[in-house]
Amino acid sequence: MSRGHIVIEDVVKVYDPEGAAVMAVDHCSLEIEPGEICMIVGPSGCGKTTLLNAIAGFHDITSGRIVMDGEVLCSTASPQATSGPDRIVVFQNGALFPWKSNLENVIFGPVMQGKLARRAALDKGRAMMADAGLSGVEHNYPGEVSSGMRRRVEIVRALMNDPKALLEIYYKNKVTIFFITHDLEEAIFLGHRVAIMTTRPCKPKKVLDVDIPHPRDYGVLTSKRFRELIEETNDAVHEEALKAFQAGEKEG
Repeated sequence: MSRGHIVIEDVVKVYDPEGAAVMAVDHCSLEIEPGEICMIVGPSGCGKTTLLNAIAGFHDITSGRIVMDGEVLCSTASPQATSGPDRIVVFQNGALFPWKSNLENVIFGPVMQGKLARRAALDKGRAMMADAGLSGVEHNYPGEVSSGMRRRVEIVRALMNDPKALLEIYYKNKVTIFFITHDLEEAIFLGHRVAIMTTRPCKPKKVLDVDIPHPRDYGVLTSKRFRELIEETNDAVHEEALKAFQAGEKEG
């Protein structure tokens, strides 16, 4: 049975710092199919990460609801989702333990949670690191490998929990991916769809189907269709960024 079907229904998020209500997400609705790579782009500060944090259970919503695989994660009646291993976040700037080897970082979660015995975790971790092109650096520390390798170690560590929805990247394992990026080429290259968000408060301005077959190689970067999709995405993002800039001028 397919897993990782996420439905965001009419979600609103209002922050209230010191009594000043700030709407971060405005009646946002978006459906992400099981196994889909849904790329999220939009102006800085528009509310993209607020939406991700609500799915992950890092904070509450004001109204609406978020459902995954038929289970309500959060709603107006129960505003904050419970965090769990079915929703894994891989942070851009990393959070590896610098004093542990790469392999020890990878196995830390399932061993500490009692999901795997240490020996089984080591075997699984080595196999997954090999699949990710990390053979030979298992016993190095994060500071001894490149930033790209550290990123892959983070991804493997997240995938050790066999998530239904990995909220950043690794479509090889056929989990659902909700990926926030400012890099439009990355969005088009990786995504099945790209959701372009409005300036704050956040809601989808346009959802673009990326009609380039998977799997993709870097040859598509020079294709006519790829450049057309980049231009279409860039125009929509630029329009929202201009609105954000103008709003900032008025507020300032």
